[in-house]
Amino acid sequence: MTQDRALAGAATATTHGNEPGARVDLRSDTVTRPSAGMREAMMNAAVGDDGFRDDPTLIELEERVASTLHVEAALFVPSGVMANQIALRLHTQPGDEVIAHRRSHVVNHEAGAPAALAGVTLRLLDSDEGILYADDVRENLRIGEDGHLAPTTLICFENPHNGCGGVVVPQNNVLGVAAYAHRRGIRLHLDGARLWNAAVASSRSVGELAAPFDTVAVCLSKSLGCPVGSLIAGRRDDMNRARRLRRMMGGMMRQAGLLAAAGLYALDHHVERLVDDHRRAQTLAEEIHVATGLPVQTPQTNIVYLDIPRGHGLRIGRDNGEPGLRQRLADRGVLTTGTDDRVRLVTHMDIDDEDIEQAAEAVHHVFENYR
Repeated sequence: MTQDRALAGAATATTHGNEPGARVDLRSDTVTRPSAGMREAMMNAAVGDDGFRDDPTLIELEERVASTLHVEAALFVPSGVMANQIALRLHTQPGDEVIAHRRSHVVNHEAGAPAALAGVTLRLLDSDEGILYADDVRENLRIGEDGHLAPTTLICFENPHNGCGGVVVPQNNVLGVAAYAHRRGIRLHLDGARLWNAAVASSRSVGELAAPFDTVAVCLSKSLGCPVGSLIAGRRDDMNRARRLRRMMGGMMRQAGLLAAAGLYALDHHVERLVDDHRRAQTLAEEIHVATGLPVQTPQTNIVYLDIPRGHGLRIGRDNGEPGLRQRLADRGVLTTGTDDRVRLVTHMDIDDEDIEQAAEAVHHVFENYR
């Protein structure tokens, strides 16, 4: 265990690796704890009152992210959900329609906020690759003067696409849809919560991946290991409006430079190491395939999905009142999310090779009983 990781341990920390009682937390990359270096950066941060726009560390973070994404301005917000919902408010009017992927975060994991906060309807397209195909987009656009229809004013992408297995959406797909949409005055928003993962996996810069979009949301508290925070970025006039919307939604904070310092530290120290998360996810997927005999999609980033087919003993056992797969893994010290039929396992900076070995052994143990 590294010194950073040891010092970052909180009261809830458990033993590590294959030691008795160890817990391997693969629920999400949001469970990471700040490293010692990040905590020191936060402790030493210069702060001010962001309500008066005079927190120097927060200003530095916003300018750094804007420059990295090649946009005019960025705005710090508490969460990725708020970043996405601000984007919907920026680009739509109540009663408008937004095109999004059926399995995307903004559709499934934001508590109905598009309807409740922006008053929009969602037109859902689907694919196994997280792609919004241009032909499907064209067929589903609602434009023109027909008063019977909710007009399409925004298209939302997610990259990498969590619900489709952390896959990187091909840039040529994004560029094709963006060109077609912009010619018709339709704006584009990118939910790039794990955009740095997509950049590392695709060998493209985050600026290149962000270029086709009018606004981009990026998260600091997922793969980059920060305790709190996301940013929305785009044109300066949009970000000026976004600042008021953030206030309206209760997201304006005061001495937020403490959190911004964590973001700056992460950008300096936690981006290049994402290749380790991706490598460990690939190893985990391979080990799960060997242990279960089931097909497992080779991950492009840090997300592994294990799908249990109908008729499998684990599903039958669960239907008969036995513990489901996720509970059985938890009993072996491996925490996951998803459902018992589709389990999600996410690697992150608090997971090392020993943890991957323990997780693979737990999966092997559970499935051995159903061979």
